[in-house]
Amino acid sequence: MAHNKRSYSREELYHGGVFNAPLIAAIGIFIFIPVIGTIVTSLFRSVTFMPDKFIGVQNFVRIAGDEHFLSSLSFTVAFVIVSVALELVFGLLFALILNEKFKGRKFFRIVLLIPWAVPIAVSARLWQLLYNYEFGLLNHIGMSLGIIHSPVNWLGSPTGAFVSLVLSDVWKTTPFIGIILLAGLSTIPKELYEQAVIDGTTYLQRFFKVTLPLLLPVVIVALLFRTIDAVRIFDLIYVLTGGGPGGSTTSVSMYAFNYYLSGDFGYGSAVSVVLFLFAGLLSVAYLKFGRFGEWTE
Repeated sequence: MAHNKRSYSREELYHGGVFNAPLIAAIGIFIFIPVIGTIVTSLFRSVTFMPDKFIGVQNFVRIAGDEHFLSSLSFTVAFVIVSVALELVFGLLFALILNEKFKGRKFFRIVLLIPWAVPIAVSARLWQLLYNYEFGLLNHIGMSLGIIHSPVNWLGSPTGAFVSLVLSDVWKTTPFIGIILLAGLSTIPKELYEQAVIDGTTYLQRFFKVTLPLLLPVVIVALLFRTIDAVRIFDLIYVLTGGGPGGSTTSVSMYAFNYYLSGDFGYGSAVSVVLFLFAGLLSVAYLKFGRFGEWTE
């Protein structure tokens, strides 16, 4: 699609630069400088009890053969796929329901935001109490209903800990996707649905022929933000499982943090750089395969 490019005067460019200068400065100070610093540190053997030494890409070579890093990467990928998929399904379901007109709709829209408004550390601690082996509410309900006959150690096995983390994350961040999709649904012209009803279409036909195609750009944006956030998952794991049992729920972010904590800043920075590149590749993939550029033309 061809577009006529508008030329800007020097005065317009000057004013645009002045207005954007604070934002550019903030991005440079809080984003670019830390990123560049991390990349530089990743090229050194930077350990607190040893003198710094430039070693080039040796830290990255070490990462390629690090079984514990590969394990943390596989966990992170599995967590992202499962949690984001569930959040999209439930978020879309909530958005479709709350987009309809019914009594109390405003109240339920506010209620939907409550999990998202709760700080992650607080929600993680809440779920930790629910999963508790001795006095957790889940075990109490399960035993009261006869579903289980003895307490379950939800966080004591790799599978149980993974499922517990996913459920906690889905509860916390589904409202984020739901609100974004709800905003997208509100922009779809009602006339399209009225015409579709006149044409005798069913609800499912209207969803797949009208709603989903027009909502797809918003879905891609929601998935992009949520996926990048899930790739960097740290605080929920730190509070709920601590990376256990046996390191089975250690994400890449937590793996890097453990090296920072031990004083090996060089290797921890290298792991952070790999995570940064991984998140960047995912972003490019979303924009490319989601054909985002076509929607912005």
